[in-house]
Amino acid sequence: MEAVKQNYDIPLHDIKPIVDVHEYSLYYFLGALGIATLLLLGIIYLLYVWYKKRKAFNIRVHHAKLLNELDLSDTKKSAYAISSYGYTFKDDSQRHTEMFRNLNDRLEEYKYRKNVDKFDSETLGYIELYKGMLDV
Repeated sequence: MEAVKQNYDIPLHDIKPIVDVHEYSLYYFLGALGIATLLLLGIIYLLYVWYKKRKAFNIRVHHAKLLNELDLSDTKKSAYAISSYGYTFKDDSQRHTEMFRNLNDRLEEYKYRKNVDKFDSETLGYIELYKGMLDV
């Protein structure tokens, strides 16, 4: 028996040769994923900044709230508190500066005495006018 040699160099007529297919879908997916990640991180950062700003302590708002909630029946303590908290708003405008100076001059007689009377109506009017001028 004779061994039959097989020839592998037979020309194939119906089969096309292997062609390189340029497949970029992985790169498109990775690019889309990167852009989505950047957008998500940007949104998280903006939410963080918004949250921090919302929770930030504002001394002007705090002092305006304290001035409006002030109990004017305790004259001496109120005079000191108005001078202290009102100083925060003194430099808002020329009008605020002048009003604060006038109010502080009126409050001098209620601060440095052992026993003080209640606020007179004119001083109460100045206090209410100053509280009404506050812009927060």
